[in-house]
Amino acid sequence: MADSEPKKLAAITTVLWRGASHARTILSRYFLGYNLNGQPPWPRSHIASVFTHQAGDRDISREWEQRFRVPVYRTVQEALTLGSDDLAVDGVLLIGEHGNYPINDKGQKLYPRFELFLEIADTFRRTGKSVPVFNDKHLSFSWINAKRMVDTSRELGFPMMAGSSVPIGYRDPDWDLPLGTPLSKAAAVAFGSKEPYGYHMLEAMQAVVERRKGGESGVAWTQCLENEAVWNYLDRTPWAQKLFDAALSRAKRREPGNPRELVKEPTAYLFGYRDGLEGATFVMNGLMRDFTVSVLPEGASEPLSTLMWLEYEQPVRHFACLVQKLEPFFETGKPTYPVERTLLVSGMLDFALESRIQGYKRLDTPALAVRYIAPRESQFCRGIPPWA
Repeated sequence: MADSEPKKLAAITTVLWRGASHARTILSRYFLGYNLNGQPPWPRSHIASVFTHQAGDRDISREWEQRFRVPVYRTVQEALTLGSDDLAVDGVLLIGEHGNYPINDKGQKLYPRFELFLEIADTFRRTGKSVPVFNDKHLSFSWINAKRMVDTSRELGFPMMAGSSVPIGYRDPDWDLPLGTPLSKAAAVAFGSKEPYGYHMLEAMQAVVERRKGGESGVAWTQCLENEAVWNYLDRTPWAQKLFDAALSRAKRREPGNPRELVKEPTAYLFGYRDGLEGATFVMNGLMRDFTVSVLPEGASEPLSTLMWLEYEQPVRHFACLVQKLEPFFETGKPTYPVERTLLVSGMLDFALESRIQGYKRLDTPALAVRYIAPRESQFCRGIPPWA
């Protein structure tokens, strides 16, 4: 890879804002290095163009245009063609997170990832060329649109990756499920909002359970529970309480005390996988500020568990882990991990929120028969960070 020319990337964003916007956090690695200090190491790829869907008082795209000499274009097509008639970049970063967008009745923020993706795909069609595309976080708030994004990538023949920084950051303990392990139960405990952070929580669990025996075959049903129904579920489901406790034991940023007294509005998303695996995920605001996962292998008496570590202060190294995993994708065109993981989790979250507004009904989800095989090698950052 080192013998090839560095890849030129177009960054298609909702916003490039000062502060903790995803676009700023990801793109700053290319402009300032993995440690954000202007020193090596750096990604080999570089940002050749930027498009922002919104600007506003917090916008820094024009400031960065002057500082880093990277043009900010008015349209997606111009950003991909560098103002010419031909595709002029080697890859696309689609970062549709943050910005002033409405929220629907399901509590989903209506980020235009799907619409921006269609503009990217239309440019590929017009030029007769395509390049690898990475989509930050879930593909779309809508399962239908998420599936269409993946179907379009297959139709036009370009590789696609997606997902967040949570499952590929550091873990404590430094553990992953051995590939091919038979599993019976899984759980995750997290914090945050029901939708954007709910996605992080589900992807954290999925990144572990996808390594089970037989590979991933999809989800057969889902259900949302809230408030007292969550505690009632744990009371009548011993395995879920056991895995909840195991996951919670890994949290480092946890408030002392009884969870049932600390958490005023608990939420649970429950899942039945097509191969019989059961999963339970819990949003526990007021109790912790971590993402933790536990699983129970078949025949085991005790769960296995880990913390998916996030750094909330600069240099936010779990995002450096994400960029590190994108580099081989843009260099080779081969996804580091399957886009099907993100497709499945996008659907799991959409249907879980649908259950919520339908009175917490258990919903059959035959559409989520998403099959894929996890990478043989674990994809999270391990050991001492290479940029430390």
